[in-house]
Amino acid sequence: MLLERNSESGQSHAPGSATEATAALKFGASSEFQVELRSRVDQYFKSTGQRPRDCLKMYVKTAIIAVWFLVSYALLVFFAPTWWLALPLALSFAFAAAAVTFNIQHDGGHKAYSDYGWVNRLAALTMDLVGASSYLWRFKHGIFHHTCVNVVGHDTDIDTGIVARLAPQQRRRWAHRFQHYYMWLAYGLMAVRWHLMGDFQEIIAGRIGPHKIPRPRGWDLVLFILGKVFSLGLVLVIPLFFHPFWIVALYYLFVTGVMGVVMAVVFQLAHCVEEAEFPLPQKETQRLERSWAEHQVETTVNFARKSRILTWLLGGLNFQIEHHLFPRICHIHYPALSRIVQDVCRKFGVRYTVHETLLAGIRSHFRWLRRMGMADVM
Repeated sequence: MLLERNSESGQSHAPGSATEATAALKFGASSEFQVELRSRVDQYFKSTGQRPRDCLKMYVKTAIIAVWFLVSYALLVFFAPTWWLALPLALSFAFAAAAVTFNIQHDGGHKAYSDYGWVNRLAALTMDLVGASSYLWRFKHGIFHHTCVNVVGHDTDIDTGIVARLAPQQRRRWAHRFQHYYMWLAYGLMAVRWHLMGDFQEIIAGRIGPHKIPRPRGWDLVLFILGKVFSLGLVLVIPLFFHPFWIVALYYLFVTGVMGVVMAVVFQLAHCVEEAEFPLPQKETQRLERSWAEHQVETTVNFARKSRILTWLLGGLNFQIEHHLFPRICHIHYPALSRIVQDVCRKFGVRYTVHETLLAGIRSHFRWLRRMGMADVM
């Protein structure tokens, strides 16, 4: 079971390609740490007889989440006569939509769902069904983030423009002194931005942050358009046949707001906290000191590993260290792999950080936002 950078892209580093910028970033030589990790995880699958992908538990989980999503939607749109019934149903629908992305889409997008490419593709396309673009996600998350975690100028997931300062090397603006308060509201706008503006801007510009990307063509373009039509039709057009415009708009903002906060916070607890590293490469060589595997561990933080409920709902993304080391392994295996990874980290002196609870991670993120908003912190 290989640990390899750019495993998500499946693309070569041709001049002008989306991976050109990430290819320029160099890591330290592969270490004994990386070799032993690979060996121990391979041994885990050999000794248990389990498959890295095409897991029965994952297929059952997919069915449960799909039913949850559809039932929540149907009850909310067609069978909720009062606000006190509609509100919990809207909350359920928002969590179900987030669960689709955390579990089905995320594994499919990383080719961790199945050994069959078409199955992974279908799973990845569920992101388009809930309003965001799986085409853009492949570049933004699969390439730019996973290859260059927490490296300013490379990892677009920590680049919010002028909205916030998430890394010490980013420019501080006067409004950032309040970011530990207002960012929680800003997270709620993330899904709306995907749906109505951000995805279109990036497709038209052919750029995500500082990185150029190829604009979608052929079936990629067709699927992008169909995804937008379907998702907006689902959450806006169909409900308008049954409810007044202001009710539809209000619940749309509520559902997408909950989705945005949940999805943003899960990411931020893994990378934008006090314990995560934000290394910079040498200017002349663009080389980082650590090997790729060590970099993944020290820029990432786990949280709430003992919570089976959170692990199920979040698609194992509370085990982000294991996910970054083994993105092509189904998340069903992350709890077992975490014991292996932590043991190897202890042996080689690589820092492995865990927040024991969800609340501890949220507090660390709050403190990090506050610290990054201070004038004297670099």
